[in-house]
Amino acid sequence: MSRIGKQPVPIPDKVKVDVQDHSILVEGPKGKVSKTFADVVKLSVNDKHQIIVTPLGESRFAKAMYGTARSVINGMVKGVTAGFSKDLEIQGVGFKAALKGKQLDLTLGFSHPILFDIPEGIKVTVTDNTKLKVEGADKQMVGAVTAEIRSFYPPEPYKGKGVRIVGERVRRKEGKTVA
Repeated sequence: MSRIGKQPVPIPDKVKVDVQDHSILVEGPKGKVSKTFADVVKLSVNDKHQIIVTPLGESRFAKAMYGTARSVINGMVKGVTAGFSKDLEIQGVGFKAALKGKQLDLTLGFSHPILFDIPEGIKVTVTDNTKLKVEGADKQMVGAVTAEIRSFYPPEPYKGKGVRIVGERVRRKEGKTVA
């Protein structure tokens, strides 16, 4: 049995939870997040304002999903109360970003600008034309948007140009030498 899965998820005062069969909807001040789990876990809310996750059966998959479901639900509750964010920085001469309505306009040294549509529930802020902050209630969505923005021009090892996550280390390589 999972040690993490046995722990109940506390529900804060400002959060509303709706459980139906194997799906859950969590609403809070930062937004709403819903998720459907495999039919090997049972979700319930007890009278102490806690979400209880129990496995249905003794299969290996049920035991694995039991802890995973509890961890995901805990992340959902944290997301609607505090929210999640990731910071990106753009390095390179002439590289910059700007917001145009619901689109992010990236100039990354290509012959054309890159227009990225910001999904619903995600907020992107740009400061100094080179610093981006991706915020949202859904942890998975924030990570996916961050990864997609980074994928347009990942940091390269020779000059270090590109879009990187703040705190990411890029191993630098030495260029060719003339002998």
